[in-house]
Amino acid sequence: MTALLLANAAATLFMLGLAWFVQVVHYPLFPLVGEQGFAEYHRVHSSRTTWVVLPPMTIELLTSFLLLLDPPSGQDVLVVVGAALALLTWVLTYFAASAHGRIGSEGLSTNSLRRLLAAGWVRTAVWSAHGVVVILLLGSAIGEAG
Repeated sequence: MTALLLANAAATLFMLGLAWFVQVVHYPLFPLVGEQGFAEYHRVHSSRTTWVVLPPMTIELLTSFLLLLDPPSGQDVLVVVGAALALLTWVLTYFAASAHGRIGSEGLSTNSLRRLLAAGWVRTAVWSAHGVVVILLLGSAIGEAG
């Protein structure tokens, strides 16, 4: 098992857990902040979130594409699927950031929260699929080593 695969799995599984937390706990709590303090809360939230997600997302994307150059034995298809899923999370995150930008400038409405949650579920599903891919890759690597 390579360090590259371990780094990819660690970053992907970290983001998978974070995506589920944000989707199930964090976003649904937005309305409880209150209208008066929401703009500042959201500004700080967005700034701090970037520092938490950017490093593992970058590692996930880079290692997903580097695995294309040296895939684990017999796992070419899974590696291609993993790279595609990693790229898709970046595309979906771009749209989520756009939704956050609108929420930051217009405030939180029922419709904007509903759209954010709907888009978040798509992104969470994609990260879940990538999580399955890296677990299968790890299982294959462990099977080869054992």
